[in-house]
Amino acid sequence: MVENLYSLLTEIGFSHPLHPMLTHVPMGMIIGMVVFSFLGLIWKDKNFDQTAFYCSALALVSILPAIGAGMLDWLHFQQGEWNVYIIIKMVLGGILTILLIVSFILKRKGVPPGKMLLLYLLCLACAGGLGYSGGELVYG
Repeated sequence: MVENLYSLLTEIGFSHPLHPMLTHVPMGMIIGMVVFSFLGLIWKDKNFDQTAFYCSALALVSILPAIGAGMLDWLHFQQGEWNVYIIIKMVLGGILTILLIVSFILKRKGVPPGKMLLLYLLCLACAGGLGYSGGELVYG
């Protein structure tokens, strides 16, 4: 099934991995939620806080296709071969997804902005680890 998808994509002229294109949205939103949360703390403006929440919601929605595409690319381009960076990416991807779900729930329950920023920073740390290990996989 995976090979059929990539064969179809190749036939229409697309031979690149899918995962890198889809990672920009969740990673950008994670950076956005940290920045807007920090700005909300500095200027005590609830609009920044709300924007950080919207960024976290979009990151959560968009991380699932990014993870799915990463698994497809791994199966196609690396034949599902296990290595330390794949394991790191799978663990961090799971942790990041859980952190995003928790941040969404806690924000809806009214957790103060300072505590949300700490949670958002944990998300950013996971995102950084995912990016680093992805770079190591591709560029070694």
